[in-house]
Formats: sequence, C-alpha cells, structure tokens
Amino acid sequence: MKTVTVFTLTFFASSLLVFGQESDEQNAALQAEREKDAVLKAEDDLATAYLNSDADGIARGVTEDYMLTNSTGKITTRADDIAEAEKQDPKYEVFENTGMKVRVHGNTAVVIGRTHTKGTSGGKPFDSNFQFTDTFIKDGGRWRLLAGHVSKLGWGIRKAESKK
Repeated sequence: MKTVTVFTLTFFASSLLVFGQESDEQNAALQAEREKDAVLKAEDDLATAYLNSDADGIARGVTEDYMLTNSTGKITTRADDIAEAEKQDPKYEVFENTGMKVRVHGNTAVVIGRTHTKGTSGGKPFDSNFQFTDTFIKDGGRWRLLAGHVSKLGWGIRKAESKK
C-alpha cells in the first residue's frame, strides 16, 4: 500500500511540475507576442509622425542619440528629422511600412521591412521604396527608435534597363 501511495504522490507532483512548466512557457510566449505588438505599434506611430510632419511625435518616438544611415549613405540625427518635420520638407503624401518582421531580445528589438514614401522634397516630387532595418530599445517602459538603416530598392532595375 505504501508503494502505491508513494507512486501516486510522485505522479501527482510530477504532473504539477509539467503543467506549471507549460503555463510558464505559455506566459512567456504571450509576453513575447505583446512585446512584438508594442514594437510594431511604436514603428507605426513613427510612420504616422513622419507622414504628418509631427515633430513632437518624432521626438517622442526616437531616442535623443538616434542616428539613421539613409539611402545615400548620409548619417542623420534626431535633430535633423525634427527640423525637417518643422519645415515640412520633405512633405509626405505616403509613408507606409509593410512586410515587417520583429525580433525582441530583452530590452532591444530589431524590425526589418519595406517602406513606400511619396511626396515632395525641395519642391521636387518623389516616389520611392526602401528596405529598412530599425533598432529599438525599451526606454522608460516604451519602445523608442535608437538607430536605422535604409536601402533604396530599384537601383539594380534602373542599371539593368540602362545597359540594354
């Protein structure tokens, strides 16, 4: 009888551990999805701020030491982006991110995706597509953009067409 009781108690205790581990894993997976959603929301909020030339929105969304390597290789800063928004140059008609994928590691997240922009800059129209990589950090409980890099899409297409 003691053997049956010990076996039953052991089985019950090990079942609780397995169910507890599954619950912890489920909670961790749910938390990871919430963080990914929060990063994508921060990315979307920034796209809206750029679209609307919202200098305050840009200031909230990027860190004080934010840097971007743009499609021409020029490095721009938070101050540069805020000044452009205040001047409304460039002025966007479209600023849309698509195909985004997020990786979160602790208080750091990396987003890759594509951006379509359309508008005017220096009085000249533009309509461009880019591939981007953005690095976010969790700062004061919210996700903010620390660094970015963009590459213009379509360069190779134009070169190939010009060789014909």
